[in-house]
Amino acid sequence: MSSSEFPEVRTAAGAVRGRREGGLEVFRGIPFAQPPVGAARFAAPRPVDRWDGVREAFAFGPPPPQEPMGPEVELPAGLPAGDDWLTVNVWTPETDPDARRPVMVWIYGGAYKFGSADDPAYDGSRLSRDGDLIVVTLNYRVGIEGFALIDGAPANRGLLDQVAALEWVRENISAFGGDPDQVTVFGESAGAGSVAALMAMPRARGLFRRAIAQSVPGTFFSAALAGDIAEALAGGLGLRPTVADLSGVDPRKLPEAGAALTAGMRGYVDRWGPVALTPTPFSPVVDGDVLPTTPWQALTSGAARDVELIAGHNRDEYRLFLMLGGLLGRVDEALASMALGLFGPAPDGEQTYRAAFPDAPSEYLFELVQSDWLFRMPSLHLAEAQVAGGGRAHVYELTWAAPANGGVLGACHGLDVPLTFGVYGGLGAMLTGPVPSPETEALSARFRSAWTAFAATGDPGWPAYDAERRLVQLLDAEPTVTRYPEEAARRIWEHHVFAPLPLTAA
Repeated sequence: MSSSEFPEVRTAAGAVRGRREGGLEVFRGIPFAQPPVGAARFAAPRPVDRWDGVREAFAFGPPPPQEPMGPEVELPAGLPAGDDWLTVNVWTPETDPDARRPVMVWIYGGAYKFGSADDPAYDGSRLSRDGDLIVVTLNYRVGIEGFALIDGAPANRGLLDQVAALEWVRENISAFGGDPDQVTVFGESAGAGSVAALMAMPRARGLFRRAIAQSVPGTFFSAALAGDIAEALAGGLGLRPTVADLSGVDPRKLPEAGAALTAGMRGYVDRWGPVALTPTPFSPVVDGDVLPTTPWQALTSGAARDVELIAGHNRDEYRLFLMLGGLLGRVDEALASMALGLFGPAPDGEQTYRAAFPDAPSEYLFELVQSDWLFRMPSLHLAEAQVAGGGRAHVYELTWAAPANGGVLGACHGLDVPLTFGVYGGLGAMLTGPVPSPETEALSARFRSAWTAFAATGDPGWPAYDAERRLVQLLDAEPTVTRYPEEAARRIWEHHVFAPLPLTAA
């Protein structure tokens, strides 16, 4: 154990110097790959160059280029500029190579188009301290840089970045006191979709032992759909979706094309189907190489049976998007009918939902079908696929209502993030209030205890899911174990296959 206020660790590429903070040793901004610019632009991540001397690891690396989350959102002040987007950050109780502590590796969400590990919401100190384990966060390319299907470039570059970061963990984490054989990947929203993809990727096999997928999106693109979206993205700039054309555009200017397309996506509903009504034109691509099949197909065939899984969702996922879109209290029968027809499972999603929920108001149906299509059923089906493939899965549903705004948001999308980290800034403040109540802190403590116990032992404290009993953990002020509570929705989607989303019109 280092007694210094500035502990030093030797990684495979060179020595780094961190800081002692609150009883932990913290290292920020360690590169795990070369900056993906110049000749490396749109390429798979390349091994980082070695350095001499000791590199200071005091500050987060710069976030990957991305559009802002909104006009009112400012990037944190004081972030370093530069192209070193591909970095990791480490929180560890002590840098004792003999400690061999469990390791949790966080993959942020953000609709595959924004997010970065410098977000204060992803501070790993409480998880590391409470669980006596190591927390690693990482940056990966998002938007066009990470996920657009570009001719001459590998697909799913953002996922390949995540694999490179996990390879860095395997090679280096023992020097920070971690056990490379006890790695848990965890992520929310697009981060959970990434976790699901990693479970299906041959390149990621053996890099982690456990996985926690919080609100898995069901959006995985076919190559035809992704190619058509890429043509629209590049076409907005008068270019083709090729490395040669797009490499000439400054990486910091390229997200503007993504933002422009997002603003006009409704006009593509005849070509792209329900994707045109989501907030993002980006998702992992089932390209047959980097991602050979969807996660549901891969897990059903046993591809990740050796990985222990927690998968779950929030009860009222889509309500956050209702609020952000200014639709709370404004959904009429026509909007509900459109959503039920577009997002409900074939052959007649609208009729099926109306029969299952005969007294439900329009807004509830509008919200429910999109919660189910986008997050709830993909998460449940991921666990069911894992069990069908011979693996082990635990399922949860967050049913605790966010206390902010009079509780109107319910257990909405993203509420689990501040509860997971015990950090209440940014989105967390909007959902839980800037000062957490004792009830908020108690539920957060339960989250952290379950997640860190799972990372250490594979047991989060409730029974594994199976197709007969369907026992799940309800996370609320008074947590309980019960049969999966969304039975009507489960039955509607029981035989649905989450296949790669197609190009609906040529």
